Amino acid sequence: MTQVRVGQGFDVHAHTDDPARELVLGGVRFPGERGLNGHSDADVAAHAAADALLGATGLGDLGTLFPDTDPAWAGADSVALLADVARRVSDAGWEIGNIDVKVVCERPRLAPVKSRIEANLTEAAGAPVTVSGRRAEGLGALGRQEGIAAWAVAVVTRPGGTA
Repeated sequence: MTQVRVGQGFDVHAHTDDPARELVLGGVRFPGERGLNGHSDADVAAHAAADALLGATGLGDLGTLFPDTDPAWAGADSVALLADVARRVSDAGWEIGNIDVKVVCERPRLAPVKSRIEANLTEAAGAPVTVSGRRAEGLGALGRQEGIAAWAVAVVTRPGGTA
């Protein structure tokens, strides 16, 4: 019997006032947009996708695998971190079915680059990743453009055994 597990991921980062910090979402850079504060490149879309995979498989969490106290991860490419997580998932005998990511931000508009974001994350995960942008409609910290958040759901399968 095939095991099916589902994981939910979440990530949020505040904007930074550092003009040298680029905004990165799903591996796509957004020149001229305020970057996000974080130890890595603060790519909330990639982080949420990786978090969902780790939750589905019980393989830990991003903070344990890639601690923000370790200088080795400073400025890390989060799409590469997602690829590393996907490899760990595969090595543990799981197959990634798909990942769906929702990015909540007032700006930038993701629609013009959605296919690029999906392609980057799909390549890293080795499975289909869908992405959509949502606005907070001016409500709360996200609506006031204080930061950007992302939620993700991942489905994984493994033949035989018990969950």
